[in-house]
Amino acid sequence: MIEIQHLVKEYRVKKTMVRAVDDVSLSIEKGEVFGIVGYSGAGKSSLLRCLNLLEKPTEGKIFIEGEELTALNAKQLRKARQKIGMIFQHFHLVSSKTVFDNIAFSLKAAGIPKTKTKKRVEELLDLVGLADKKNDYPSQLSGGQKQRVGIARALANNPTVLLCDEATSALDPSTTQSILKLLKEINKKLGLTIVLITHEMEVVKEICDRMAIMQDGKVIEEGLVYDIFASPKQPLTRNFIESVLQFEIPKTVLEKRVGEIIKIQFKGSIAEEAVVSDVFQKFNVKGNILHGKIEYIQDVPLGIFIMEIIGDAAEIKTAIEYIKVRTQSLEVLNSAA
Repeated sequence: MIEIQHLVKEYRVKKTMVRAVDDVSLSIEKGEVFGIVGYSGAGKSSLLRCLNLLEKPTEGKIFIEGEELTALNAKQLRKARQKIGMIFQHFHLVSSKTVFDNIAFSLKAAGIPKTKTKKRVEELLDLVGLADKKNDYPSQLSGGQKQRVGIARALANNPTVLLCDEATSALDPSTTQSILKLLKEINKKLGLTIVLITHEMEVVKEICDRMAIMQDGKVIEEGLVYDIFASPKQPLTRNFIESVLQFEIPKTVLEKRVGEIIKIQFKGSIAEEAVVSDVFQKFNVKGNILHGKIEYIQDVPLGIFIMEIIGDAAEIKTAIEYIKVRTQSLEVLNSAA
């Protein structure tokens, strides 16, 4: 669906060339939600804006549905962009126009006749839940409602791709959840391919199928969201995931414990099995759960538990080996020995 080949984007800053995107290659499948994650300055915004050539790449090629955008002339590109919707962090609505007119503007720019515009705008307002706001002005709307207008406007010309530039960063957590739910519904209902950039792993966990982590203009890790959350490879990826999933026990708490402290990760169906209770039944050990959490990523459970195991050293060792075999993921945080 979207093929990015050896993309480079450079900017001139005073007398120096800065490489914001550094030889990035990605494949994004039709109908999936793909997240691009990175801190400020990682190059994710530059990469996203290259996808519809709002920023012209310095090197490399971009294909959407088999068409090479980087080879199109200005007229061909204008036509191709009609199939690429984009929503922004700060909405970019025209304050002097009503909600209806903000959405209709995209249709007018595409040369859609007025007779068809009214029906299409009303369809979009129903889709985003703003049918009762069509005559309101942006100043009368909440942040979430403004973003819904932005989404409706981006969908006006029936795009096959929707680009989201930090679409929820300006919203409170509750509103963010409602916008993510809407995007998910749109993805399923319309079969849209969605590419979103964010620095919030919670957003990726909630909505994305696959993701890429960017650092210093490069993609340093890529894969299924569940796999990356379960087994991050790069230090930066682990830092991002810790903000959502991981947790640490204070050293002072660990020092007071007399048993072995272990951290267990339960992946997939294992998270729903009675591994811990089985250990207490099979082995002569006792345990204290110090911390525990289960997250659902694309409806698949991923759990982490930190617990203390108390008992004879040999029994503890056997119990730990049993857990390792059952979970394939166990880390000893401190040793009773």
